[in-house]
Amino acid sequence: MIGLDGATVLLQWAAGGWLFLWVTTRHREVGLGYGWLQRCAFLVLAAGSLAAAFVTTPTWTREIATMAFIAAGGVALWVSIDRKAAGVAGQRDIVERRSERVAAMTGIDRDEQRFDKDSSEFPPVLDLIAAGIGLIAVVIASLEAGGPAALSVFRGLTSALFLGVVSDAMLLGHWYLVQPGLARSPILELVRWTAILWVPETIAMLLPTGMVSVVNGNIDDAYNGLL
Repeated sequence: MIGLDGATVLLQWAAGGWLFLWVTTRHREVGLGYGWLQRCAFLVLAAGSLAAAFVTTPTWTREIATMAFIAAGGVALWVSIDRKAAGVAGQRDIVERRSERVAAMTGIDRDEQRFDKDSSEFPPVLDLIAAGIGLIAVVIASLEAGGPAALSVFRGLTSALFLGVVSDAMLLGHWYLVQPGLARSPILELVRWTAILWVPETIAMLLPTGMVSVVNGNIDDAYNGLL
């Protein structure tokens, strides 16, 4: 039987969310604030994972990997703030084109958001590194959860990815209120990933010991047969 605790769930959520943050930020279209919001949120979740572990029973290999994840994520957040003057290439181009159109139509040269083109942009690979370390921590947590190793890792990773992509899609959907004119391609990409990942996530929940075992009566669902 696979045992799952709150610390592992929070870790899955943070690691999966960070991976799909990279999926979005690598295109350099969504504004800096979105990345800051996401990184802070996932750092809080990862810290919550550690807190939950130490309040209950810590699994030191998982906790050490989680600490490494938090450290890598903290570096990514710090670099993104340090290099904010450069902005984001895609957003920068949109702002400049719109300002030129307004000036051409109205003759009014309005103030626009200024970026330093000579500054280096945030390298999205830092998000990928943080996510990779987080997913390694998820694998460790899955192995520590017991049960068949392959099934446990499969469930751990698919759940992390599914939680992450759904959370990111919801947050990005609301970010369109903050960044008018943002193309639909970033949110459509996350929607496609959600459509792909619900299949292995559903399979992971059905595989024995899972919902199939409940339906055929091999295990008690503890709900008097309701499930």
